[in-house]
Amino acid sequence: MPGRMSSIETLVGRFDPSVFDSRRRGTRIRLRVGDQSRDVVIEEDVATIEAPRGQPDAVITADEETWSRLASDPPGGWAAYRLGRLAVRRNLHVGVGFLAATSGATDPDRLRFRTVASASGKLSIMEAGSGPTILALHGLGGTKGSFLPTIAALSDRYHVIAADLPGFGDSDKPIGAPYDARFFARAGINLMDALRVDRAHLLGNSLGGRIALEMALRHPERVGRLGLLAPSLAWRRARPWAPLLRLTRPELGLVQLAPRPIVETIVHMVIPEADHGWTAAGVDEFLRAYVTPAGRAAFYAAARQIYLDEPHGEDGLWSRLGTLEPEALFVWGRRDKLVPIAFARHVADALPRARQIELDCGHVPQVERPRDTHDALAAFLSGNSDALDPAGSGSRPVTY
Repeated sequence: MPGRMSSIETLVGRFDPSVFDSRRRGTRIRLRVGDQSRDVVIEEDVATIEAPRGQPDAVITADEETWSRLASDPPGGWAAYRLGRLAVRRNLHVGVGFLAATSGATDPDRLRFRTVASASGKLSIMEAGSGPTILALHGLGGTKGSFLPTIAALSDRYHVIAADLPGFGDSDKPIGAPYDARFFARAGINLMDALRVDRAHLLGNSLGGRIALEMALRHPERVGRLGLLAPSLAWRRARPWAPLLRLTRPELGLVQLAPRPIVETIVHMVIPEADHGWTAAGVDEFLRAYVTPAGRAAFYAAARQIYLDEPHGEDGLWSRLGTLEPEALFVWGRRDKLVPIAFARHVADALPRARQIELDCGHVPQVERPRDTHDALAAFLSGNSDALDPAGSGSRPVTY
């Protein structure tokens, strides 16, 4: 495939190891064009082209025209990615990291990946842009990859950092850690310390929203504004399983058998369209952590703590929410099956000055409705509240 090889050789020829952080000695990326493939092997900061063999860490598939655009016009190639003409499977960190490292971009604001040594262990981040800092925190079972649309949308005016939480993605997965909101909030502050970021806006989806709230409640001086996307909040109803869950050890996940086909079947039942676009990549990200013992233990521990999160009392979320100092925007999905939009009413009672909007989406607004979500976030973060509900945006304020 001489023409196709020429495009791949162009990409590999401009590989920039300072942009790519694989956290492994050898990384294999399979590039597919139709029924033909080539592997790119990255070892000791050198990328070489080989014939396909073994199991790759990531697979990137595109048509010949898209590979040519990536070689000659990287921004055009990224447009094809957003339109679904280029797919990244298996390991999103490796696949997107390779594309970023071969884009030819040299400006310091370009998309880049690295591992940060912090007091909470090694944490994997991707970042782009300059200006005020935004720290984005993903949901349970997710990774920093779920904020790729956010980096694309906001990095022209902000320094956007998306992090893998401890226990997830490419970050360290300490056995026996509590994986509760306080633990994650401490990790977020430790990451900011390691990056020498004194103050940042926080974006959080699902569990990440709960962590962002905890960071703001405990360290308001470090937080600018809060963008909370379908945040996971403490249950207000009775929790009949709480006593049993307190006795159950999440470390049992270390020995659980979790064959990938079984896990895939379960995930496809939960997400019926798991073969399409972002959803498919998200499933891959979940699976690659879950099929490891430490990843399962972290997932179970974090899920357990979501259920056990105290709603009331001295340290209860709802008891403290009214003391929240940073301004907050809550974004809810009308079709969210995990965090019901009914939580909006409780937020209004506890924190009446918070802004709230709803979108026609499910649990991951920044992926499902990227334009509406990021238009709202951009308006809110800039202090332009009047622009939160632009005509025809598909969003609307929450009403009661």
